[in-house]
Amino acid sequence: MATTADIKNGAVILHKDRRMKVVEFQHVKPGKGGAFVRTKLKDLLSGKIIDHTFNAGARIEYIRIEARTMQFLYNDGDSFHFMDNDTYEQLMVSGEIVSDSKHFITAGMDADLLFDGNEVLGVRIAPHVNLKVTETEPGFKGNTATGATKPATLETGFVLQVPLFIEIDDVLRIDTRTGEYVERAKS
Repeated sequence: MATTADIKNGAVILHKDRRMKVVEFQHVKPGKGGAFVRTKLKDLLSGKIIDHTFNAGARIEYIRIEARTMQFLYNDGDSFHFMDNDTYEQLMVSGEIVSDSKHFITAGMDADLLFDGNEVLGVRIAPHVNLKVTETEPGFKGNTATGATKPATLETGFVLQVPLFIEIDDVLRIDTRTGEYVERAKS
C-alpha cells in the first residue's frame, strides 16, 4: 500500500469503498501542527467531486488502471461503440462514462479506454483534435482587431466561441480539456 507521499494527479485510489480519481492535490505544512494533503477527488461512478484532507503519511490504496487503445465507431444516442484495434471485438460504453469527451470524438478516431479488470472506467482522448465547422455566421474581413468572437457549431454538435474570420467548412484545432478554440488547422 502506498502513502500520501506517492499521490499524483490522475491517480485512481480506493476511498471509502469507492474508486476516486485525484483531480488536484496540495501538500500543506503549517507552522503549527502536522503536515497534511488536501485533495479534490472525483467519484468515477457518479462524477461528483469532493474535497478530502489526508494526514501526511496516511495509507492509500491505489487501483491499477489498464488503458487500451480502441477505435470509436459510432454512437446511437446514449451508447458509444468502440472496436479493439487488435481483436476487432466491439464494446458498447454508456454516455455517462464517455462524459465530456463525447463533444470531441468522431468516427474513426482512436481513444484510450480505461479499464479496472473488465469494467470501463473512462475514456481518454488526445488533448487536441481537429474538427470541421458545420454552422456559423458569416465572417467579415478586417473585423479582427477587437478580438471579438462568435458561436460556431462543430461536426459533433458542440458549440464554442471562435474568432470572427472563421467560416463554415474550416477545420479547427480544439483543446479537449477546456473546449476552447486553439487555431485553424493547417491543411
